[in-house]
Order: sequence, then C-alpha cells, then structure tokens
Amino acid sequence: MKNLLWGLMLFTNFAAVSAQQDSIYIHVALHESSNLITVNQEIAYTNRTATPLHNIKLLNWVAAYKPQTTELAHRKLEDRKNDLYFAKNSALGKLQQLDATIGNNKVPVQHLNDENIYFPLTEPLDPGEKITVKLQYQLLLPSTDFTGYGFAPGTWALKYFFLAPDSFETHEQTPRFYTDTEENQSPGNYWKIILDVPANHFSQSNLPAKASNYFEGTLSGDPEILISANKNPVIIAQVGNQQVSVAFGYALTESEKEHLEFYLPLHLKYIQEKTGFLPQKIFISSKFRKNESFIGIDDIDFWKFHYQLFSEKEQVDLTYFSIISKNVIEQAAITEKNTNHWIINGLKTHLEIQYIDENYPDRKLLGDLPENVKIFGMKPLKFFYASKLRLAERYGLAYQYMITQNLDQAINEPFQNLSNFNATAISHFETGTLFSFLAEKMGQEKFDAFLKNFLAQKKEQQITQEDFLDQLTVASGYSAEFLETFINHKNRVNFKLKRYYKKSDALELKISKNTALSIPFVIETENAEGKTETFWFDTDHNKGNKLYKIPLTEAEKIVINDDYTFPESNFRDNYLYTKGLFANTKRIKLRLFNDIPNPEYNEIYLNPRINFNAYDKVLVGVNLRNTSFFNRKFVYSLTPYFSSGTGKLTGSGGIAYSFQPAESFYRSLDIGFSASHFHYDYDLTYQKFSTFANINFSKDPRSAIGRSLAFSYNYFEKDLNPLLDPEKEYGKYNLWSLGYSYADRRAIHEKYFGTNLQWMEDFQKIMAEASYRWEFAKDKKIFFRFFGGYFLTNKTKNNLFDYGISRVSNYSFSYGLLGQSATSGLLSQQLILAEGGFKSNVGNTANQWITSVNVDSHVWRWFNIYADAGMYKSKHRKAEFIWDSGIKVKVIPDFLEVYFPIQSSLGFEPSYKDYAQRIRFTLMLNFSAITDYFRRGWF
Repeated sequence: MKNLLWGLMLFTNFAAVSAQQDSIYIHVALHESSNLITVNQEIAYTNRTATPLHNIKLLNWVAAYKPQTTELAHRKLEDRKNDLYFAKNSALGKLQQLDATIGNNKVPVQHLNDENIYFPLTEPLDPGEKITVKLQYQLLLPSTDFTGYGFAPGTWALKYFFLAPDSFETHEQTPRFYTDTEENQSPGNYWKIILDVPANHFSQSNLPAKASNYFEGTLSGDPEILISANKNPVIIAQVGNQQVSVAFGYALTESEKEHLEFYLPLHLKYIQEKTGFLPQKIFISSKFRKNESFIGIDDIDFWKFHYQLFSEKEQVDLTYFSIISKNVIEQAAITEKNTNHWIINGLKTHLEIQYIDENYPDRKLLGDLPENVKIFGMKPLKFFYASKLRLAERYGLAYQYMITQNLDQAINEPFQNLSNFNATAISHFETGTLFSFLAEKMGQEKFDAFLKNFLAQKKEQQITQEDFLDQLTVASGYSAEFLETFINHKNRVNFKLKRYYKKSDALELKISKNTALSIPFVIETENAEGKTETFWFDTDHNKGNKLYKIPLTEAEKIVINDDYTFPESNFRDNYLYTKGLFANTKRIKLRLFNDIPNPEYNEIYLNPRINFNAYDKVLVGVNLRNTSFFNRKFVYSLTPYFSSGTGKLTGSGGIAYSFQPAESFYRSLDIGFSASHFHYDYDLTYQKFSTFANINFSKDPRSAIGRSLAFSYNYFEKDLNPLLDPEKEYGKYNLWSLGYSYADRRAIHEKYFGTNLQWMEDFQKIMAEASYRWEFAKDKKIFFRFFGGYFLTNKTKNNLFDYGISRVSNYSFSYGLLGQSATSGLLSQQLILAEGGFKSNVGNTANQWITSVNVDSHVWRWFNIYADAGMYKSKHRKAEFIWDSGIKVKVIPDFLEVYFPIQSSLGFEPSYKDYAQRIRFTLMLNFSAITDYFRRGWF
C-alpha cells in the first residue's frame, strides 16, 4: 500500500511542477540505531546548459567524507581539526547498492566513491529538455562529529547526502565539496521527501511540512532534515497578516523560549520592513545557530570567575536577530555561495548594523564587563578606551585588525578560499559596512526600497553580482559605482584630512584621496557642546589633494568617515582640531597598558614589564611603544629596566617600518634598528646594536605555509673578564647574517627548512636545518630534526663562535637563555634546541663541521622518548660519532619540557651520582609565539 501511495505521489507531482527546473522526490527509510538509510529517489532532470548532454552528472556528497583525499578533508586539516583524518571506516560515509533507470532504460553505474557520478544517455538530451532519473540506493551516513551532519545515536541530521543535480557548474567541471562551508548546490529545486522513521522519533525540515514525516516545497538552498527522539520546539510568530513558523533543531530553555516569543515577531517585522519578504517557515539547526550567532556577547568563564557581558535578554535578542536575518536573506534569493557569498552576508550584516543603531545606539562593545570586573573595589576596565567603544563599532574594528596584518582578502574572493577570519571580517563585516555606508549616503528609505525591489524582482531566480551592482549603482545615483572595481581587490582606500583653512564664509578642507575610484565620503564637525553636523561629498576619478567647502561653524573637531563609517585602510589621519595647541594636528595621549587604539590621538602605550636573568636578577621596567592590538607600519619601542641584581639601568629599544603592499609577491618588508644593554655575566655588560631587513613572502591566507628572507648586521661590545687573556677574547665584534626559511605548519605533516650564512672578520660559516613532525595517530606525534653546519673559514681566537653540540654559544644574544654564561646550576641545564641539539653532554663544540639528527616520539600521555645522533669534527682532531637517548616529559608541550637522559655515548647516565645535573629543560617565554601557536587555524 505504501509503495502504491509513493507512486501516486510521484505521478501527481510531475504534473504539478513540470515547469520547475529540477524536481526531486525522495522516500527515505531509516533503520533504528543505525547509520544506514535506504533511499528511493526520482529526479525530473532538466538540461540547463546551452549544448546537448550525452551524460547526466549527479553530485555524490557523501563521497567527500574520506580521511585524506577530498577537499573537505583538506579543509578540516587547514582548520587544525583531525577527527576526519583519523576516523575509523565505520564512522565515514559511503554510497552503496545504487540502481539507476533513466527514462525507460536501466543504466550501468560505476565509481560509487567518486564525488561526481556520471550516467550515460542513449540519446542526447537537448537544452531545455527533461528526462526522468529513478534511483535506488543505500547510504551509510558519516558521524556528525565531522560537519554536524550525519548520524549520532538517536539522531539523523540529513543535509548534502542525497544524490542531486549539479546546479551551478558546467558538466565538464568537477565540484569540490566543502560541506563544512554550507555550499548551495541545489537551489530552486522542488523537493518532496517522505520519511519512514523509527517509532517514537520526530522529524523536522526546512521544507514545509505537509503531514507527519512528509515535507514538500521549493527551496532557494538545500533541504535539511533532522530526525531525533526529542520533539523540539516550534514558535509561531504573527507578523501582520502572515504567520511564520520558526522551528528549532534543539531544545530551548524556558527563559530562552519566553524571550523568543517576545522578540521573534519584532525581528521578523523589522526584517520584512527592510526587505519586503518573509518566508512561511524558518528552520534553525544547531549548526546554523552556531555559525550565525552574534559573536562577542557570550559570558566569560575564567577559572573560578564568571562574568556576564550582556543580559540573557540581550543575548537572545542579538543572537537570534543575526540568525533570523541570515535565514530570511538566504530564502529571499537564490545565490551561488562560492562567488556571491558577499551579497547575502553583506545584506545580513547591514540589517544587523541598522538594528543595533536603532535598538542599541549607546550599548558598549564590552557590555557590562567594565562594571562587573573589580579589583580592590576599583573598576580597572573603565580606564580603557575599549570600554568606551560602541557595540556597532565591532564591524570596523574586526576589519581593521585583518588589514593591519595584511591578511585581508578581496570581497569577491571565492568563499572556499577565504580564511576563517576573513569569512567574517570581509564577507560579512566589510561588505555590511559598505552597504550601510551607501544606505546612509542614499537615505535609508531609498536603500530599503532598492532592496525590496531587487528581491521581489529576483524571487525564485538566481541573482548575479553584475545585476545586483548595476541596480544598486542606479538606485544610489551612481554613488555605488566604485563597488564594481572595489570588490575585486584588497581595499587600501584612504582619505586623509590634511589641513583646514578658515575663510570669511566657509571652512575649506584639504583632503587627499589615494585612489582613482569615485568614492563618496562624509565630513562631521563637532563643537564644544558636542553638537554635530554632517556633510556628504562625491569625488571624481582623480587621486591626490582637493579642497572641499563646508559652512563656517564653531566646530572644534573635524572628522572624515567617523565611527568606521567606510572601511578605510587607515583612520588615524581622519581627525583635525581647529582650536588650541593642537590645531591642524593630532593630540598626544599616554595610555597605561595595551588597549584598542583610538585613531583620534597619537597614543603612547606604557606597559609595566618584569623579566629575569641570572645576572640582572629581577628586571623591573616599563615599555613605551606606539602600537597596541593593531599593527602599524611605523613602530617604536623603548623598554628601560632597573636591574635589582646590579642596581643599574639596563634595557632595549628599537624602531622599524613595515612595507605592506596589498597585492605583491611579498606580504611585508620590515626594516629597522634596535639596541640593547644587559648583563651577560656577573658585573659584565654587553651592548648590541642591530639593523635588519626581513621580507615575508605573500601567502594564501588559508595556508599555514610561510616563507621569509632575512638580513641583519649586528655590532657587539662586551665587558671582558679581567681574569681572562684579552688577546684571546672578543670585546668588540661585527656579525653579518643572511638567512632563508620555509615553514609549513599544517596539521599532520609539519615541515620546516632554514638556511643561514654568517660571517665576520674571523670566520664565515653556513648552516642548514630541517624538521618534520608527523602526527601518526590522533594526538601522537613523531619529530625529526636534521642540522648541518660547516665553517668556510675559521680563524677565531677561541670557541665562542663554534657550533654547539649540547649547549649553544649565545654570541649573538638572540636565544632566550636565563643564564647566558652559566656553566653550573639549574640555569645551565636550560636547553635550546638549536645547532647540535643533543641533550646529554656528549661533546662541547665543533670548529670545523657538524651534522646531527634529533628524533622525538610520543609514547604515552605526557611522555616521549628521544634520541640524537651525529658526527662532528674540530681542527687537528678526528671526526667523532656521538649519540644519546632518554625520556621527555611534556609539562606544557612545545613550551616547558623536561629531558631525562638514559643511555648515551657516555654510558648509562642514571648510574652517575650527578644525574640530577644532567636533566635538561626547555622554557619558552616568547608570549607572542605562544599566542601564534594557539590561534593556528583561526585565519
């Protein structure tokens, strides 16, 4: 009886939707507590190409779930997620037992594990013609651990698993499934899905429900189905004469549901007023909620402390407005996400910005945190500029963070190529800011009218960026004309407010623009009472300086594009004062501790510093610098210390400039000068003066591969020990260095190669180092390091510049040694994994050549075993083979590790009475390196 109803349903729907592009009918049988599902499927397939087809291509989504060879697997590893890579076969997806009939002909099926499945046609299918494809197959669903879709005990999350036509790509191309980026490969299709679910289970979908476990309708995206033992909530929101069903794929708390019953009608009404569109149904899965939630308003839990930034009511309001607005925009238009992601994401963010401006105009970025954090009754965060930033400024700040590192990407970069942070900072924030900027220039009502008209025009049609930009340009009176070029490149647009001139009836402003694009801008003036006036200007296609007039006012401050209105590359030159000492200049402000930079001022940051070494003892000082959380091209830093061990002043300082072209073969070229003065032994000081140039080559922002070339010149001057022969010591010396490095920090296979040439008056030597770290099982790694060094010439007076075997000579004062000259005691046991890299004292130095291999492998939990082997040769001595081995304990992996030697060229080391002194440790105190380590995968 069920099969008869199934056949009848298919027949009636072919007649009802024959005009649709593709119509897909699916009957799915689920097996209780199993990842196996059985699918009967029928596709009314349309040739939408301009040429006859000799075969039909269907997308086999489940084939993406392979541990190593697919784009999904590669993307997961780029994000440093290795669950798929190490998954067992039973947790991976698979298509099996596929039978296919096209028209009335049964067709052979091959390559079930390919991401594309091709079905040959007996006769060519002409453009616009349709043919019926009948399929029967079984799917073994992957674990939901990988993408959130698949099978988990008691739950089936079905999306991107059914065989479907390739809607966007030509039939010669091969799709690349990035199923974790929510592709849109089946838009505009008509779907009918009937489910056989286990008893006491419930089904949900983004398709309209016609009956229990029966869903049908047209989608702008891909169908999503959730079957679980829990009956999840549904809220019916009344908006005017329309009812919208909002279904949740997860449980809601009572308070969350109560807040949503209040806010959802308000959200939907607001979005409808802006877009002119509301769907009948909204389905929010747990994954969609996670992906589209409002970032930065969650509570902070740290150790035993809990801080609430925003009230639960505000969190629900902002989070669900973000979620609902994205869902509505996605349903309002059919887009190819990979190329047109920025249209949907930008419009969603524009709605978000408008909503915040209207409902949270004075809410701060940090919420209630500055009020809630107290130390000895004080509220220290209130002294920070970050506590004064408005919530709406989050969009400009996120974009600025990326651009100052030169890691941003073009707006229309294919979505699959965007780094994780740029998927938010560029596709959402920069684009949303641009739309809001244009809406302010046009007038918000005019922009809303454009958006309503455009979405109504394109209902159930695929939109293109050309059509969108053309219509926006006309609607804006050609103010948006610049976007056509702007979106194709990394933004480096900058307006500079250079001077003002007071005339009898007006203020003349000299403003420089660094682009030939005709981009509008806004001037805002502010008087002593805080009253503001705004003036909009269009620009021409010329770069350089131009005078603009505004009415003569009592303005004390003039600002271009205030509050990050337009996503400029530099906001620090957008402010001028008209009165006082700083007229026509910027004011200077001292800031205690690092803070979000205020572009209105030339800020100097003062940060307390505490350091330690064996000779200066505790070093107490203050760092003065002009940079904080955002990088700047020109930087200076000065850190004077008081040495508690000597009672004298020490310290360091430097200046540098970074060239960061938007699009070039290099990402940054840094040149600079630095100097330092510390003690390297008891009552013995050293001075180091350096000049350097480093070039970091351009890289794919999603890639973990970096390449750099470095050159430096260093001059050293040291106090010498009066007990030593000064003729054999180096009190002053010059050191030149040229090096190249290649680092691939990808998960599973991490690789590094570096080579360096050093020279001075008495020697020239070349070194090369290569390393490879392989994660052979989940969280288990083996590490190989190779080092080779050779003196081209060596006329040195002592062993200061020799290659170190178990200890390095810190003649360049570049290693983080706590005891520079320590030969005994705990500090002498600090290990720097450089040069020979031996952990046991199997040799001192090599003044001719050295080769070594260091191996380190995980054994159990925090414990590794290590082994080192190599050969070295010094003048007038034979080459010598050395080796050692032992156990390493990873207290904090890569940062604090302890080495216990066992067997070496010296014998069985635990048998020696001084064994405690043979134990070595590594200690990393470079906190920027620690930060870089933990943020891998973010970008």
